[in-house]
Amino acid sequence: MAEIDLNQIAEETKAVLTQYFEQVTFPKNGLFVLGCTSSEVAGYKIGGYSNQAIGDAIINTILPILREKGIQLAVQGCQHINRALLVEREVAEQRGYEIVTVYPSLHAGGAAQIAAYHAFQDPVEVEHIVADGGLDIGDTEIGMHVKFVQIPIRTAQKDIGLARATMLTSRPRLIGGARAVYDETLIK
Repeated sequence: MAEIDLNQIAEETKAVLTQYFEQVTFPKNGLFVLGCTSSEVAGYKIGGYSNQAIGDAIINTILPILREKGIQLAVQGCQHINRALLVEREVAEQRGYEIVTVYPSLHAGGAAQIAAYHAFQDPVEVEHIVADGGLDIGDTEIGMHVKFVQIPIRTAQKDIGLARATMLTSRPRLIGGARAVYDETLIK
């Protein structure tokens, strides 16, 4: 496998987020979900090489960017904790999310969840969220946590380490029929 360059991982993470936010208008106090497999970032099969240094590098890059924009972070855990999400207690309480009892570990929750656990002020796990968009590093399938209608965002930076980076945003549903208007400037 390739040698892990944590500075490169941080730079690639920053590039992906920068390019994402150049294309997306995210709501203030919106919720951004991160799914991340440190194993895939390092070039291994998902779950086969959990690496805390990689999780730390990614979370330590993402959090300042989101905080500057007034966006909240939810970090998806792995299937071993049923994809529970780590959020700040304040986020769970404001949004009415039910808090569940589980703590992340390197092989049940993952490196990104552990990094976020240490970086958050008052972390808790919840079972379900509805995020406005997010970043999936290594095909961890964050779509179940992003509100309907989801829109994939393409960025020039396509990978973080050796893992594919997939971005999602969302928009409100278009409802109605033939007479419905979807452009606010057409309202008379």
